[in-house]
Amino acid sequence: EPNWTRRFELTERSGKTIRSEELLGQPYVVCFFFSTCPGTCKRQSGEMRLLQSKFKGKPVKLVSISVDPDVDTPEVLKEYAEGFGADPEQWLFLTGELENIIKVGSEMFYLPGVERRGHPDRFCLVDAKGTLVGSYVWLDPDERDQLVAHIEELLRGNN
Repeated sequence: EPNWTRRFELTERSGKTIRSEELLGQPYVVCFFFSTCPGTCKRQSGEMRLLQSKFKGKPVKLVSISVDPDVDTPEVLKEYAEGFGADPEQWLFLTGELENIIKVGSEMFYLPGVERRGHPDRFCLVDAKGTLVGSYVWLDPDERDQLVAHIEELLRGNN
């Protein structure tokens, strides 16, 4: 894996460039979505909103990365995020070059199926050092509970 992507640089809904290095120091949860998704994306964003509520005020970031960057401009992502009450300090919405996003999904998070307007129904948990802890099927209540338990473990370890 000599040329594999180990970091990213994407554009947040605010227009600010976000580098993966800026997320170090606290755990974060990543998912892939697109704003015009006719399938599970709205439910997935609803699950992210529940995580935001559960970990409000805690050092945990949530990161939603669009797989439809032609449509999901920062302005579109801003409106979408507002619809979910996304706290801009805790929950980031990112976009960028599709080719880069696909590489980030497959090489950094080991997710098959990240493509234009396509993504797996998984949340990825990254620890404070930037290491991938796990990937969880958010549609499965047991895996969602496991994700929450793993976040809580990471938070206890950070104190």
